[in-house]
Amino acid sequence: MATHFDLTDMQLMVNVAGALSLTRAAERTFLSLPAASNRVKNLEQYLGTALLYRTSQGVTLTPSGDEFVRHARIVLRQIQQLRGDIQEYARGIKGLVRLYANTTAMNEFIPRLLEQFLVTHPDVNVELRERLSYHVVKAVADGTADIGVTAQDSGGAGVEFLPFRTDRLVLVTHKTHPLAMRDTHRFEDTLDYNFISLPESSAIHSFLINAAEDSGRVLNLRVEVGSFETVCRLVAAQVGISVIPESAALRHVATLPIKVMRLTDPWSLRRLHICVRRPSELPVFARELVDLLVLESAASESDAAVTLTRD
Repeated sequence: MATHFDLTDMQLMVNVAGALSLTRAAERTFLSLPAASNRVKNLEQYLGTALLYRTSQGVTLTPSGDEFVRHARIVLRQIQQLRGDIQEYARGIKGLVRLYANTTAMNEFIPRLLEQFLVTHPDVNVELRERLSYHVVKAVADGTADIGVTAQDSGGAGVEFLPFRTDRLVLVTHKTHPLAMRDTHRFEDTLDYNFISLPESSAIHSFLINAAEDSGRVLNLRVEVGSFETVCRLVAAQVGISVIPESAALRHVATLPIKVMRLTDPWSLRRLHICVRRPSELPVFARELVDLLVLESAASESDAAVTLTRD
């Protein structure tokens, strides 16, 4: 019977939670399957409770397993913070930052900022994932993500929110489309037409599906494409209409026969927020990425103030 458990046991259980397979978790932890299975059994004996439900389809966490993984993630994150803080005094910092963001942040703001960050941090890798806003907050709360960018400004136990950017979703149609005769629309009034969307895996796809369902309607999806630029080109070809971030639409309005119109739905104007559990507990390199995001927020507010003064 085990008399203790170590960081390898914690990492193994975190990997089990992510893979829902002891075989894949063993591979990710660089253990043989028998060694991983033995570690889990010894851990369960030591704690006096089952951590996994085992079936022919794989494994899932018991409530005790969920609680163990939650604490394990906290400990492993603290170890990474220790490593990062010590390496601040070395020639380079090595580490991983897990960043989750919604579609607009992922496509419109994050790439340029990550370019800046990665150039100045050559020994840091960033794991970037696109998720719906509430999934972003949940991932930060449970330790799956270090930093999130979300349209929410609350939720998640122990999660702190910092302002980031303003995100407006707009309607885009061909210039000759019947909807182009007006400058504003309710989203519900657009649902009689075919839509062009990002893929089903994108957060904005799910968001618009849910918005249509909230109106008691169905989103008529004609085609799914991989980028906002392709969306605009297909709108220009009169394949359908779309709802995309205003910043993406305005990049193409001068070169394509499309019209950009605002939606009157309250959800169309959203304030993006940075969310973290506690900035002081992040590794130094992750804190520096948060600082860069906050600096971008301040710069965008300054630009907006200058534009407003000129107008």
